[in-house]
Formats: sequence, structure tokens, C-alpha cells
Amino acid sequence: MTTWTDRTAAQPITLSGASGIDRAAHHRLDEAWLAAAWSHPTTRVFVVSGGQALVDDAPDGRTELVMTPSFEAPPTETHRYFLGTDDDGVRYFALQKDALPGRMDQSARPAGLREAGALLSPRDAGLLVHAVALENWQRLHRFCSRCGERTVIAAAGHIRRCPACGAEHYPRTDPAVIMLVTDDQDRALLGRQMHWPEGRFSTLAGFVEPGESIEQAVVREVAEEAGVTVGQVEYVASQPWPFPSSLMLGFMARATSSRIQVDGEEIHEARWFSRDELRAAFKSGEVLPPSGISIAARLIELWYGEPLPRA
Repeated sequence: MTTWTDRTAAQPITLSGASGIDRAAHHRLDEAWLAAAWSHPTTRVFVVSGGQALVDDAPDGRTELVMTPSFEAPPTETHRYFLGTDDDGVRYFALQKDALPGRMDQSARPAGLREAGALLSPRDAGLLVHAVALENWQRLHRFCSRCGERTVIAAAGHIRRCPACGAEHYPRTDPAVIMLVTDDQDRALLGRQMHWPEGRFSTLAGFVEPGESIEQAVVREVAEEAGVTVGQVEYVASQPWPFPSSLMLGFMARATSSRIQVDGEEIHEARWFSRDELRAAFKSGEVLPPSGISIAARLIELWYGEPLPRA
């Protein structure tokens, strides 16, 4: 029997990982290896700042990360993060800066994952996700949560150590469930948050609470946000979402009730849509689809049977 996971495997989720990149975590504590990798002529590095990097729109329509040889960057950068190696042995690093560098030829532009994630190759998108996630964590966790002292960077950007009490702190990831709920008529439940533009509808989502399984989180979030009870829950795929540190766990869920009662706080409006109703709403402009970069769009597409229109 074909599952939802089988259906999504043929087309990777955007931002789901750097294709062809081995993170090579065993090298992160090897200072000699890292120094040799940094000085190698094939090593490439890019700058990340405020969740953005420089990208270049090539004449052939491709969008690429602007990367330079590592020897063009200062050799003593503190905020230097090792991201991994590719199948050809090229090593990749990111430098965290207060601002992005300028380009003499003016061909590059700053962009974040929301703008460029769907335009970049899987390799470049995955590298940028990794770098942005590390940057967000580094900026927000500079002090030891145990004793309050300032921590120092270790493991090529993947650990912060406290020199006072010896505690080690690792990048955090907040699990969040995101689900497309369908009923016994195979209609999809879509909701609209208070702060979204008029007409924007998407799947329901929420964070996993302490001591809760992800399946329990799906059931609870749907009940809290839309007043709908859920029975069967099936995992589909995941997506790193470093805004600032989430991991989106995608599900398809089957409702056991159809009466909607929104919470009025997170969800302002929720509706059941048949495929024909959603298609007509897209065409008329009554409903705007979710961002194409989000796993929400993929979950809806799996049910909808075709790509969603792009906003």
C-alpha cells in the first residue's frame, strides 16, 4: 500500500537538507584537521548575517550562494562554522558577521531562506539552513544557563562551552507538528492566523509540549485551535525551519468530527475545503496559498493532487 511518505519521497521537501553534503561531525573537534581544511584551495566559504547571505542570479536562471575560497577570508575568525564536505571532497564553512560584505560587481543581492530557499539548489539551500540555524543559536545563547558566565565557541560552531563551570551547551531544536486534517468526505481543514493577510489559509501547526509525543501533539493542537477531534495520524516528512530553531514534523490526520470551533487566538478562521472548492477559491483570489517554501504547501499538494498556485 502506498503511504503518504512514499508519495513525498520522490520530491524532496524544500530546505530538508543539503543534498550531497556529509556534515562530517567527527571532524568538529579536530583542530588540526579544521585548520588544514580551512587552508585547502578548494574550500569554500560564505558569510551569514541576520539570517541572510549573498546570492547571485545567474543568466541561465539559477540562483546560487555566493561562495569564495577560504583563503580570501581572515584565518582567525571566531565565528567560523564548519558545515561539511561534498562528494568531491570540497569543504564548506560559514562565517557569521555583523553585516554582509559588498560586491564590487554589484551582481549579488542579500536574501534569506524565505526569499531564496526555493530558488537555491538543494545543496546551497541545505548549507544556508545549517548556517542560519547556527547563527540564530549563537546569537541567542551567549551565556551559560547554569552559572551565567559568557560561553565560548567550540566544535566548529556546534557547541558553546562555559569556562567557569565547564558546562557544554548544544544548539537547540524545537519540535513542532504541522498537519493536514481531512474528514470522512475527504475535505481538507485549513485555517487562517490572526496576523496573516486576508485570504491566506494554511495547515494547522503547533509546538510539542514537554512530556508529549508528537502524535499526541497533533491531536491536542487540532482540538485546541479548531475544536476538531482527530483519530488516525500518519507521519509524512520533516523540514528544518530555523526561524529561529524549529523542526517541522509533517503529518496527515483523519478527523472524527467536523464541527469547527476556532480558539480565536492563534486561529481566526478555519474552513473545510473540497478540492473543487479550494481550486475555485484559488482562482477567484478568495484564498491565498501558503508559502511555497513551507512544508505546509507540500502537505496540501499531497492531498490536492497537483502543485498549488504560487502567491
